[in-house]
Amino acid sequence: MSLNFYGGVNEIGGNKILVDNKDSSNSDDKNISSLFLDFGMSFSKAGDYFSEFLQPRKLNGIMDFVELGLLPKIKGIYREDYLKHCGLECSKEPSVDGVLLSHAHMDHCAYIHHLRKDIPIFMRKESEIILSVLEETGKSSFGEIMSLKKSFHYVPKKRGEGYKKLTGKEAKVERNIVSIDPYSPFDINGFKVTSIPVDHSLPGSSAYFLENDDEAIVYSGDIRFHGRNKSFSDKFVSKSYKFNPTIMLCEGTRINENSKGNEEDIEVKAINLIKNHKGLVLVNYPIRDLDRLITFYNVAKNTDRILAINSKQAYMLKLLEDDNGIENDKYPKLSDSNIVVYFPRKKQGLISGEHYVCYDGDWKTLDSCDLELKSDYDIWERDFLEGDNVINYNDLREEPQKYIFRCDFFELNQLIDIKVENGLYIHSATEPFNEEMEIDFKRVENWLNHFNLLPIHHMHVSGHGSGDEILAMIREINPEKLYPIHTENIESFDILKNDGINVIHPNLSF
Repeated sequence: MSLNFYGGVNEIGGNKILVDNKDSSNSDDKNISSLFLDFGMSFSKAGDYFSEFLQPRKLNGIMDFVELGLLPKIKGIYREDYLKHCGLECSKEPSVDGVLLSHAHMDHCAYIHHLRKDIPIFMRKESEIILSVLEETGKSSFGEIMSLKKSFHYVPKKRGEGYKKLTGKEAKVERNIVSIDPYSPFDINGFKVTSIPVDHSLPGSSAYFLENDDEAIVYSGDIRFHGRNKSFSDKFVSKSYKFNPTIMLCEGTRINENSKGNEEDIEVKAINLIKNHKGLVLVNYPIRDLDRLITFYNVAKNTDRILAINSKQAYMLKLLEDDNGIENDKYPKLSDSNIVVYFPRKKQGLISGEHYVCYDGDWKTLDSCDLELKSDYDIWERDFLEGDNVINYNDLREEPQKYIFRCDFFELNQLIDIKVENGLYIHSATEPFNEEMEIDFKRVENWLNHFNLLPIHHMHVSGHGSGDEILAMIREINPEKLYPIHTENIESFDILKNDGINVIHPNLSF
């Protein structure tokens, strides 16, 4: 095998690692198969050029990304519409046999958007659900991962002369998404591949084993040992040792940091903070981090409160609950008494009955006219409106002591309606680590200060293992060669040379 690194080198995230499986019996060293390990976005490199108000141009296909070194120049991997729109040749067949997705964080999957539709994307079922929810509920210009929409296509008008732009369902094309089962080996054109579950900060996270006649590769993905699924990571280490790898690709996000607690610590700390509080509790945690949802669901039960989540997270829980192939009994059910779905006012703002519309010449509330409330909401969230477990800002305003309200950066404007008094705010997400995030966090502080919600109570543990955990894992697995990736402190792995491990610092291949 040969390895080419197009991301994840001397940076956290952006993993795009191409593994070529070569036929050693072939004199011209012809590649017989190749796979990408993840195809993610580099936040740091993208942030060098782009921001919220300066974005890559979709009209230029992949060329803005290639020009700035965000995507590699590789023939046969990019989508036809983007290439042909720019006058570029599109190969008849893909030049890679697939992408092995470790998990559904954007620094590992976002740039799948640019790949051609016939490249198989292998992932666990939980990742399929998470990405489907994000795609259906989001509005990103570059968010087509589970499917893609043909761009720059025009078709004849059904009536009259001329052409119209292809849109909607007619433009949608499903990708070749392949659902994989953990611990079940499968073959991809000369590779034997096995998905191994690991503990990380969202469901469906996976490491991978790859092997041929010459090499055995372990790819850690993102991994930790202090979450609710620690046993997954322990089993990964045990199986990796027995796999006897010649090569290990290992993340090192926190290689220079020590352990800082676990999910149970957050649960205990939050219960102690909240148990005697009489007002509303607000908490910000990542929408995909369902371990953290379980934590604050348990906190709600142990403080006689109800956890109020938004419709996106409710939709994710519903899909997980409906899928019989997933171990879903550990997640809260939407029918549970300690969880409700919070609906904000949207569009016409009619959900509360306090606002008026001009209806046939008269200004009326929703209760006194025939308007359909559902029209204010997206199709995917309308079913929740008919449930018994739906609340709005009036409920939080009238009985604040009953609730823990999940409130992230995009929901802070709800505080204007809720009119919080005597509230607590818990920040249970990663701290700002770049200038743009610091500016955003300053805005959060301004909102909290305005509504007397300071000080901020910080309660978070990382989705990545600490340095001592990562080094202990590698020593136990004992690979012949180690490639540190997903880290800004690659030299910290060199200590493993004393253990007889050949530590190789990878270089970018473009």
